[in-house]
Amino acid sequence: MIMLQLPLKRVAKSTRVFVPHSIFILNTPSPYIHHHYQHQFYPAATSTQIAVVDEAVGSCFNAKDVVFSFKEWFKRGNIVLLDRIFEVLSAHDEDDANSRLAADLALSQLNLRLSESFVLTVLDHGARHHEVLSCLKFFDWAGRQGGFHHTRVTLHAIFSILARAKLMSLVLDYLADYGKHRYCYNVSFYNVLVMGYAVAGKPDVALQVFGRMRFKGLDLDGFSYHVLLNALVEQSCFDAVEVVEKQIFNGGFENDITYSILVKNLCKQNLLDEAEAYLRDLVSRGQPFSGGALAIIVDALCKKKQYGKAMELMEEFKQWGLAPMNDAYGACLGNLVQAGKVEGALEFLWDKKSLEGYVPHLFRYNILLCKLLRESRLKEVCDLLTDMKENDISPDKVTMNAALCLFCKAGMSDVALELYNSRDEFGLSPNSLAFNYLINTLCGDGSIDEAYRVLNNSINQGYFPSAKTFSILADALCREGKIDRMKELVFNFPEKNFRQRDLIVDKFISALCMAQRVEDGYLMFGDLNRLTKVATRNTYVNLIHGFINISKGDFAARLLIEMQEKGYHATPAMFRAVVICLCNMENPITQFFKLLEMQLSRHEPNCHIYNNFIAGAGHAKKPELAREVFEMMHRSGIEPNISSDILMLQSYLKSQRISDASNFFCDLCQRRNVGRKLWNAMVVGLCKANRIDMALDIFTKMKSAGMVPSNECCEEVVKLLCSGGYYDLVVNFINELEKQGRRISSFIGNTLLFHSLRTQELYEAWVLARGVQDETSSIAMLGQLIGAFCGRLRVSSEHIERWEELIEPCFPLNLYTYNMLLRRLSWNHIDHACQLFNRICQKGYEPNQWTYDILIHGLVQHGRTAEARRREEEMFMRGFDPTVKNQSGNFCPSLRG
Repeated sequence: MIMLQLPLKRVAKSTRVFVPHSIFILNTPSPYIHHHYQHQFYPAATSTQIAVVDEAVGSCFNAKDVVFSFKEWFKRGNIVLLDRIFEVLSAHDEDDANSRLAADLALSQLNLRLSESFVLTVLDHGARHHEVLSCLKFFDWAGRQGGFHHTRVTLHAIFSILARAKLMSLVLDYLADYGKHRYCYNVSFYNVLVMGYAVAGKPDVALQVFGRMRFKGLDLDGFSYHVLLNALVEQSCFDAVEVVEKQIFNGGFENDITYSILVKNLCKQNLLDEAEAYLRDLVSRGQPFSGGALAIIVDALCKKKQYGKAMELMEEFKQWGLAPMNDAYGACLGNLVQAGKVEGALEFLWDKKSLEGYVPHLFRYNILLCKLLRESRLKEVCDLLTDMKENDISPDKVTMNAALCLFCKAGMSDVALELYNSRDEFGLSPNSLAFNYLINTLCGDGSIDEAYRVLNNSINQGYFPSAKTFSILADALCREGKIDRMKELVFNFPEKNFRQRDLIVDKFISALCMAQRVEDGYLMFGDLNRLTKVATRNTYVNLIHGFINISKGDFAARLLIEMQEKGYHATPAMFRAVVICLCNMENPITQFFKLLEMQLSRHEPNCHIYNNFIAGAGHAKKPELAREVFEMMHRSGIEPNISSDILMLQSYLKSQRISDASNFFCDLCQRRNVGRKLWNAMVVGLCKANRIDMALDIFTKMKSAGMVPSNECCEEVVKLLCSGGYYDLVVNFINELEKQGRRISSFIGNTLLFHSLRTQELYEAWVLARGVQDETSSIAMLGQLIGAFCGRLRVSSEHIERWEELIEPCFPLNLYTYNMLLRRLSWNHIDHACQLFNRICQKGYEPNQWTYDILIHGLVQHGRTAEARRREEEMFMRGFDPTVKNQSGNFCPSLRG
């Protein structure tokens, strides 16, 4: 019997792990890749979509019929026994003898019939739900049961789970001690070592063991050979792959798995043409190969966006009829979905289903379901669920959660709630997304008590609803006078879970503040203080900003002082916000100096404290208060630092007290040698005050004094010149930057492109000053971009697709750049605009309100209203509102600028 003695206490219960569908061959997307989609926030459905789902699901049946139908289907995938095993293991999670004994006894009472396939099923189930510790405990328990012996397959499974959880050290520790627990050197011993080191990412050690094994005249078995070969491919040890490949063929161990790994080896080296040729050669020689080998090539082609070639290859091999096509079709379908080509994925699925009877694997269905839900395409979700039922596809928890979200989004709260209440019958474990939707839906239907019950259950299961869900529920509870229900939840929360309790308090108080019920949040805060439960810094921050938003600066100031007394740090931005709020209240001078006196009495007076108040008064446009604080510094014997001077100067400039600002600046220049920071602040402030003549005069004097203007200084000058239409001066300014060897910043580049969208005058000034040039310098390229943006230069379709590459040498792109590029493309090239929007997301940018406004406006202008509405729903769910809606409800944004 092969036993695994691993230090279980070193593994965190929450460690996540993912196991591939096959044991070791394919690197196709994991069937558990759905974890990425579970946490995406799906947009809400429109009334039209809800009507479609009602018609598709419930036109001929009442809610009870729908519930019964889905219950029966869910029970086909019943995994209650597997859930029970992991409940037992989780219940006895202490690392001591008594806990292990209790777990052993509880598992024995389940009367499990152990076999290789059953153990693999349990490990697979645990891996799906990231129960690494429980998988180890079950593996250890199974190995100690009479009549069952762990096999190389089960060993490989647990090694893979640990390796994918980044716990290779546990595998290595076990392998290092393996000889002490086993009778000495035999074939089985070496097989386990080679396999273990290969899976643990140590192919060099595996090869050393293999070498010693061959020196003794021993050999690996076929399974271990293929584990080693696959590990060498994964680690890109291509020379060693050839050596092991020869050993496999010499020993007669080759089979379809060998050929699949060798195909993957070629794809790993980006030799896709050679991989195709190798597969065709196998066909010509009559060698057996699985559909997995073809799937590997299809997957590699799709990842390189060569979908057409992938389709042709699948069609070619389908004509030969030598291998099943399901794996290849699945690889293509998964890549289409992940690339955002949902329409293409649906077309591909229904086409292959109608012509060839293709039925995807469960996890392919789940990926597509989650993607469709995210886009609020409820009819397609309903069609997909129906297709799964008709094809007897047993659902898993992801499928069940998707169905639950569907009913919530479609407004069928009675169906969703009944399925939730019956979850124990078929092993449904709602995820955080399903909990969010169910709570939101119940609140929308007025079922506040049910929503509260679901919230309580979700927290007990370790799921914490989103801030938006908390806000909706908090508003509903306050509206119905049930604020005590949430207090009950918070104050009865187990003390040992204080971190979770603090998280709930933070979220709930934040939700109350978002719902404009700051006083209720403050009352709860007071109750916490009376129970000697210390509020977190985040709670203070939420309440302070909440009171600032309702113009109660005295409460905000009081909380700020209390927050500091608790040892929490208050940022300058928070100080500034509180001071601004105080300055806008009644008796602002009294409130202002009261807070200042409290700060000075509690802390050693220093520039930092005074500067916070100068900055706040300046932003509140109270320069006289700022000046009084500035003078107090002198009277206290504290010399103002450069930050104090800059903040005082900005106080005058923000209030349009230009004469006072000029006198203050000149006085400082006469009394001492001021640095470039003060000069920059003066130029920037004058630009923001729209005093162009004075700004240019100071800017010129600054350069004459040998000082180099900061980027912000140059940016504000360019912005002011462009706003005033002084485009000839702008071009001269850009020429000066070029001579100095300074690169155009993103802000300046964006400003030039923005104004070129509005007028052709900038391009005309550019041509007048520099002429039409064919230079390849970045500045010359910028001129051509300005001409293209204003419409004076024609752009070929080839260059339209490469506009990002053309801009990059001129200045660094940011989201603002992409928004303007999106706007330019949406005028005449809406397909390119849609592709650009997808690329923006793929590059990691978060689209903002302007991004959505531009795209939706362009879609509407080109008559693509259905797509515009889908984007509009996505925009709503991201917390953005359309700029303008006309009376018919059609989206018509007013684009800024």
